[in-house]
Amino acid sequence: MSAREALFEHTGRDDIILPFQIDPYGLRGRLIRLGPVVDRILGRHDYPEPVAAMLAETMALAACLAGALKYEGIFTLQTKGDGPISTLMADITSAGEMRAYARYDADRLAAADATAIAERSVPRLLGGGYIAFTVDQGANTDRYQGIVQLEGHTLSECTHSYFRNSEQLEAGVKLAAGRVATADGPAWRAGALMIQRLPYQRDLPGRPSEDEYDETWRTAVTLMSSATAAELLAEELSPDQLLLRLFHSEGVRAYPPQPVADSCRCSNVRVERVLRALSAEELADLRQDEDVVVVCEFCKREWRYDDAALDALRADDEPPGF
Repeated sequence: MSAREALFEHTGRDDIILPFQIDPYGLRGRLIRLGPVVDRILGRHDYPEPVAAMLAETMALAACLAGALKYEGIFTLQTKGDGPISTLMADITSAGEMRAYARYDADRLAAADATAIAERSVPRLLGGGYIAFTVDQGANTDRYQGIVQLEGHTLSECTHSYFRNSEQLEAGVKLAAGRVATADGPAWRAGALMIQRLPYQRDLPGRPSEDEYDETWRTAVTLMSSATAAELLAEELSPDQLLLRLFHSEGVRAYPPQPVADSCRCSNVRVERVLRALSAEELADLRQDEDVVVVCEFCKREWRYDDAALDALRADDEPPGF
């Protein structure tokens, strides 16, 4: 088995976060390939094509940004806007478990022009609003959140704005999502490519000059930008082959990939905790065919409670002697 084959032996070539480095300049990057994960998540929802495509890009972007962080917990990427697509949300745990959902106005989306839909225009489809990046590492830690306005024509451009304005870091991001032909019929795929420029360190031995570092960064951004959507989504083009195709002249080194899995964190315990806290009026809004019905927005799993089950559940929460 070659070193290249061994790199993907346990994770496969799809549904991965693949870290890499461009030597000797210390530029870091991540390549994201989402196949069955994004197809299964989108398959649970009857989203219109433009909503599904932008949510697929959101999932790839969330995996890309999460791969740049050291954390134990949950990384969440969420957009909120006043356009036809009001919410895009994807989160991924430090173990690689991902889930996602979208909210949209069907009538307003149907009225959007074809160019805005084809270009996945943020101003026309998401409207004015913000994009938020959150890291939650548990109850005993401070939650980090970065929020910036939705500034840019695409999600990639909005992310560039975040790095410039909030992190003072230089980074380039390329996103792609779409349906591709497979042996079992059309399937959703998504991909992302990101490179990040680290601060120049003058005192490291063998470090090129700052001018050379600047030139290498510009070259790397150009090479990254040359990656096509077809290349990012192609199942037959392995991740390491794509990196070599783009950066072979600069020297690129890939590290072991992290798998990404389709996994929701909803549970009976969480649902019942919410039902105990709701008022009678709020419970009435959840009634369907005389039962209270709760549906997870992420995975579409359904919980149904008749009056007897609901009374027993809420009675359990009453203090002794109530």
